[in-house]
Amino acid sequence: MIPKVAIIYLSYHPEPYIEKVTTALGKMTYPKDKVELVVVDNPHPEFGSAKEFLAEKVMPLSGNVLPRVTLIANEKNLGFAGGNNIGIKWAIENSFDYVFLLNNDAFPAPGFLEPLVEAMAADKKIGAAQSLLMLAANPTLVNSAGNVMHYLGFGYCWGYKKTPAELNLPPVKEIGYASGACLLMRADLLKQYGGLDEDFFLYHEDLEYSYRLKSLGYKIVLARDSMVYHQYEFSRSVSKYFWMERNRYAVILMFYKLPTLILLLPTKLIVEIGLILMSIKGGWFTERLAVYRYWANLANWPLWLKKRRIIQSRRTVSDKTLLKEVVSEILFQDDSIKNPLLVYVGNPLMSLYWTIVKKLISW
Repeated sequence: MIPKVAIIYLSYHPEPYIEKVTTALGKMTYPKDKVELVVVDNPHPEFGSAKEFLAEKVMPLSGNVLPRVTLIANEKNLGFAGGNNIGIKWAIENSFDYVFLLNNDAFPAPGFLEPLVEAMAADKKIGAAQSLLMLAANPTLVNSAGNVMHYLGFGYCWGYKKTPAELNLPPVKEIGYASGACLLMRADLLKQYGGLDEDFFLYHEDLEYSYRLKSLGYKIVLARDSMVYHQYEFSRSVSKYFWMERNRYAVILMFYKLPTLILLLPTKLIVEIGLILMSIKGGWFTERLAVYRYWANLANWPLWLKKRRIIQSRRTVSDKTLLKEVVSEILFQDDSIKNPLLVYVGNPLMSLYWTIVKKLISW
């Protein structure tokens, strides 16, 4: 039996990208009769809905050049999590085995699905699998060979701007967490434990989903031979600073046990001082204040504490196991934002602190 896969393409001003996406998917080697391309359009605040554009450019290719296509146009922007969940819900209702998330600005190599499906089929404890994400502007270099989480909740790409040969990757590698840009997910786990957390809106929802599965004893992996190319622009991530930081706090609040939160408190406070200084110098102090205002508003806490109670009641692994793959340094994705305070003071201090406290985490 060949598993059925729903590819969720979350459209958001797709006009600059759609030709490469459809051309790439037209060359896929996985049986097209076992695939559905579910295009979910989030309207853009400036360019509006792409429904008519997609109906003209994509729907005529349905069932011939492309697998069969289903087009769903949202009336409002539901964010990365909410938009993808619309497609995930459709896939579950239509009895698909797997769901593959494909970023708006990413396009796959022809044989991208087979290594992912084979890895998942071979090991039922793999909860989700990521493709090797390459930089479209320089396709010999890696964008993400799996992501990593710093023990204070910062997430970033591993292997950025390295070649696959430099990383010496095995065919299947367990990773910190998977990028939502090219992610294969089990439909049965999505049905049982839910999809992406829509309260994250955007950023770190892939981190949260990965750690939700990890807290239940599942593995998150990279499938080396599944390749996807990403038209990546780092500056766009920086512009969403509020969401990255707000959601970082949410992740550690939801997943860490209380003793771990207490144990990490000294380094959290020191890092906060450093972040304030960096935000003043970098010109994003206003966003920093917005993060503090959000968490200072007690009305926001019940939402996250409820999520915490659910996760802590379901989890089957200890913090010691859950945190075995976290990292102790924050490494930059772009030279333009390197900060000497972090490089020469912050990273050494955080690494030293983690070396000590990780030995104390036995719960």
